[in-house]
Amino acid sequence: MEKAKSVVEFYLLCTKLKDVVRTGWKQWNVRRERVESIAEHIFGVQTLAIAMWSQYGYDIDIRKVIMMIAVHEMEELVIGDLTRWDITPEEKLKRGHEAVKTVLKDLVKKEEIEQLIFEYDAKETLEAKFAYRCDKMEACIQAKRYDAEGCVDLKGLDDHPAVRDEYVQELLRLKKSWSSAWIEFNRNKIDFDKNFSEVLDYIDKAEKKEIS
Repeated sequence: MEKAKSVVEFYLLCTKLKDVVRTGWKQWNVRRERVESIAEHIFGVQTLAIAMWSQYGYDIDIRKVIMMIAVHEMEELVIGDLTRWDITPEEKLKRGHEAVKTVLKDLVKKEEIEQLIFEYDAKETLEAKFAYRCDKMEACIQAKRYDAEGCVDLKGLDDHPAVRDEYVQELLRLKKSWSSAWIEFNRNKIDFDKNFSEVLDYIDKAEKKEIS
């Protein structure tokens, strides 16, 4: 019964992410009856990965990618959903790796799962790079959807750490919308390949009916 107990406890712990709204949307004051949770984000990234793999013919281990996406957010059960505006990448990586040991401590295959998380964070293998790009592009799609629905009002956000960033301010001045600025910011921070860039172009230019 000990194995059964650990299965249920692990499930109950991880599914707490169903009730945690993504920090980025809270920071940008997205106003909507239902805002994306971390668990919904994970599911969205997985479906995006399947579609990109299918349509663009990537020669990768898609099952490994799906597993990697499923587990790489587990650190947030302990440290929370911290954005680039809350913590340095180096500190987040350190705290995240310590956190997953706590989350996985009762699993028999915890070392294998840890290695998947470490591989994702290193972003050196084809699978890790692909999963990371899917993760970031999913946020771009969500930003476009919220923008198209009129859920974002930038007034009163002067104290937002992102808004105070000079590069973000420049993008908000130059781009026609908040979501376009979001997409451009990610384009310049993430090493998207030509296929992901093609999808980002479609997202950016899409009409409301195409993205809702």
